[in-house]
Amino acid sequence: MTEQRPEGADKKILAGILGILLGGLGIHRFVLGDTTGGILRIVITVVTCGLGSIIGLIEGILYLIKTDEEFVQTYIIEKKAWF
Repeated sequence: MTEQRPEGADKKILAGILGILLGGLGIHRFVLGDTTGGILRIVITVVTCGLGSIIGLIEGILYLIKTDEEFVQTYIIEKKAWF
């Protein structure tokens, strides 16, 4: 018997890794379907000369430490935009 993962949980690892590695480019937000958030991350990174990429790093770590259910509820269903 296999355990069912909530729909959308398959994006958790990809979004988490992209957030950690390429957080300043906002790619992790695009993966989650948040185009506005992705563009905003790019603008923040450019305006802060790269320091804004720390936001993506933190978000990526948060994605990976949440359970599948918490991730889906917070970022897929509720579409939480920040942290």
